[in-house]
Amino acid sequence: MTENTPVKILFYVQHLLGIGHLRRTATLSRAMVGAGFDVTVVSGGHKIDVDLGGARLVQLPATRATDLFFKQLVDEDGNHIDDTWRQKRASRLLDLYHEIRPDILITELFPFGRRQMRFELLPLLDAAKAAENPPLIISSVRDILVAQTKPGRNDEMLDLVKRYFDTVLVHGDPDLISLDQTFPHTTAISNLIFYTGYVVDRSGQKGGEEAPGYDEVIVSSGGGAVGTQLLKTAIEAKQLSKLNDKVWRLLVGATVEEEVFEELRALSGDGVIVERARKDFPTLLMNCALSISQGGYNTVMEILYAKCKAVIVPYAGGVETEQTLRAQLLADKGVLQIADEEGLDAVKLAAKVDLAYDGPPAQAEINVNGAQKTVELLKSWVAK
Repeated sequence: MTENTPVKILFYVQHLLGIGHLRRTATLSRAMVGAGFDVTVVSGGHKIDVDLGGARLVQLPATRATDLFFKQLVDEDGNHIDDTWRQKRASRLLDLYHEIRPDILITELFPFGRRQMRFELLPLLDAAKAAENPPLIISSVRDILVAQTKPGRNDEMLDLVKRYFDTVLVHGDPDLISLDQTFPHTTAISNLIFYTGYVVDRSGQKGGEEAPGYDEVIVSSGGGAVGTQLLKTAIEAKQLSKLNDKVWRLLVGATVEEEVFEELRALSGDGVIVERARKDFPTLLMNCALSISQGGYNTVMEILYAKCKAVIVPYAGGVETEQTLRAQLLADKGVLQIADEEGLDAVKLAAKVDLAYDGPPAQAEINVNGAQKTVELLKSWVAK
């Protein structure tokens, strides 16, 4: 790397159920490219059309989870992955590393998650550590980790951080929640942890009556395959809410089966639009009357940035705990309304919608400069 050569970043991301991890990676990638870094994003999930800001995208043979506990992984054809498949993908990732020879290697979530991908990530990290000029190795994690129920898992994470990583970037604000509240060994690696603030897609545009989503109720369940029941409940809740005279726009995840999509369209009535998830989702939030959504990291932060009125139905299936915790922290600040996923029906959802609509827009005094701060930190470390 010379003074005039762009710093090369290899950014690994694996989404298994929803696409939140990929969307946060994309937002960070756009900021890095805008700051002059040469970024390659290597993705191991199903192919999704996202804006990487001009970064190179390398798509590995895709895998996804078939269950809420991430125990069963399948390939693009729905076949369970085996050791031969794993070895081919691990070799492809290693070849990519040696081709790029990055100055910075970033693993999204790992080692605080994505344990299923150790078959390729540990050889990658071993190769990076053994290089003649080792890259800066960074873990990029969200604010809240999934609670661990199996003994030793937190110890394993700590060991991997100490063995391989130079830095842990936490994309959150400790004034809302600090990492130690969901990772008990935080003190042992406190010298490696840097908070960036929340990473927010700021592409949304505020407009007038002709703007996308203007005065509509935007109902979303993320980009993945969970949340269909929320969409069905919202269709029923429309007629029970004081917002029944508005257009309700339902956004169906990109990976939801076509038959489910058609079922939702068949259920929709007057004033209900059912379509696939849209790239201009941040703009829809900027102009809507109210948002009904699950509580994924990206959606919640975009709601706060848009300052729209909101009802959050946190996804709590399988091992997931982070959406509920984050939503509750914000609800305690009076920022938004929570409707519990368990036992949710049209009557309860309509009541929450009316309560949120009569209340203040979502606003919170938290740091949402995560992408900018990440770039600043990378620049400072490269300069050293």
